[in-house]
Amino acid sequence: MIRVLPAILALAMAGPVLADEPANDKPLDFDLDNLQGKQVSLSDYRGHWVVVNYWATWCAPCRKEIPDLSNLHDDRDDITVLGLAFEDTEIEVFEAFLEQYPASYPIMPVDTFDPPEAFGPPRALPTTHLVDADGYKVNTWVGPVTSGDITGWIEDQ
Repeated sequence: MIRVLPAILALAMAGPVLADEPANDKPLDFDLDNLQGKQVSLSDYRGHWVVVNYWATWCAPCRKEIPDLSNLHDDRDDITVLGLAFEDTEIEVFEAFLEQYPASYPIMPVDTFDPPEAFGPPRALPTTHLVDADGYKVNTWVGPVTSGDITGWIEDQ
């Protein structure tokens, strides 16, 4: 973990990096329980752009993204943000964290040993995937991302 931290910090200070990934050949889906125990499926949001944001409570750039991603989620009817908490901790820890850093979008804890197959484990935190209205992953940012980065990319399409 100590060796990984400098790489994560370097990514955080460099800004978002677009990841080169092969295109998916079918719509993506996953089923995860949110903090309230209700199942959330990626396919529930077909017809919307979906921002899938991997984050953790200990990640400073992740904490900085939460207000901006909340505004994006609240301000755009065509974009939904889903927060995937990639951390092995108790629900109560997430709930206490979110009192200090409130997110207006759904938060789903992710089993770090069994992340959603559609995305796999993140290479670094934060990592943000953009899924189009048909369920296809169209972009990935490794490192911090802003709502402007996301909406700018969508508008350029």
